[in-house]
Amino acid sequence: MKRRGLRACASCCFLWCLAAVGCGDAKHDDNAGAPPPLKVERVEDRNLFQVDHPEQFPLTTAVPRVTTSQLRATGTVSPDISRNVPVISVASGRVVEIAARLGDTVKKGQLLLRVQSADVALAFSDYQKAVADEQLTRVQLERAQLLYDKGAIALNDLQIVQDADAKTKVDVKTTAEKLRVLGSTNLDQPSGIVDIRAPVSGVITDQQVTSASGVAGLGAPNPFTISDLSHVWILCDVYENDLSNVHLGEKADIRLNAYPDKSFTGVISNIGPVLDPNLRSAKVRIEVRNPGLMRVGMFVTAMFHGQKSQTRAAVPATAILHLHDRDWVYIPAHDKKFRRVEVVGGEMLPGNMQEVLSGITAGQQVVTNALEFQNTAEQQ
Repeated sequence: MKRRGLRACASCCFLWCLAAVGCGDAKHDDNAGAPPPLKVERVEDRNLFQVDHPEQFPLTTAVPRVTTSQLRATGTVSPDISRNVPVISVASGRVVEIAARLGDTVKKGQLLLRVQSADVALAFSDYQKAVADEQLTRVQLERAQLLYDKGAIALNDLQIVQDADAKTKVDVKTTAEKLRVLGSTNLDQPSGIVDIRAPVSGVITDQQVTSASGVAGLGAPNPFTISDLSHVWILCDVYENDLSNVHLGEKADIRLNAYPDKSFTGVISNIGPVLDPNLRSAKVRIEVRNPGLMRVGMFVTAMFHGQKSQTRAAVPATAILHLHDRDWVYIPAHDKKFRRVEVVGGEMLPGNMQEVLSGITAGQQVVTNALEFQNTAEQQ
């Protein structure tokens, strides 16, 4: 009995050891398969700045500004086609002298070039023959009239001479008019040289001839083109999605890239009916009076004003900092801190103010001098 009891105790102890070892192994496996503990790192806000003495940076309040919706587009200065006058040479021939050049300002009647033309020489020959025939028939008519009065000839003979005289007068007028059309005005001095003069006053915007070059008459390109640049066209490309903001008859503000401090006003006279298939844009034409600064081909910026009004903020120009191709302002936060906020700057306003298109609203406070604040914040 005693041995049997000892054996039972030993068996129980063995089973308890196996269970303890098994539990220990299971606990070890659970810890091995669990993920590592999560670590959270705090990132500093780069647009939040803290200063020791915020009172050193005065604040200003963004004021409201009521404006209409605006659309900005780029364009170029072009001559008014209705004010372009071609200089033509009806007579064909060779250029022997050029008295004006591309870009010159000319007056009406000013000599532009001279052409040596065989057409003019032939026309002078016909004119002189017609004058000689007219003189002969006039003498014959006087003689026939005298003979008829004395009964020496019949009425039919007198009428034949009268008809010949009338025809020669027509030939004289016709050949003289042909010379005038070819450009020769002095009928008393026959010459094969034709003077081509300016038909109007303006600026020569195109030249197609050089010295000793040929002129082929009406079938060839015009030797010169004179443009009246007192009024010009501004041709802008407006995208399809923005065409609803452009209307005929409305005014647009024009600024030249060469003179950004000067503003001009024009009137929208045409909106192209056909879109550019590549750019998806239409040509918008603005007519504007040229004060003398606008030159053909200049780049301009046109500002179109919509019909709906909207309220935007305006702040001093010094409150906007241009950094990394963006515009920023600094607004006060809590605990001597200031937050840098990105905005979209608009046009400059009188009084060294600047419009803010988005980013802040009227009534918000901003640092008056953003550049000074930025320099101080970088030093701390």
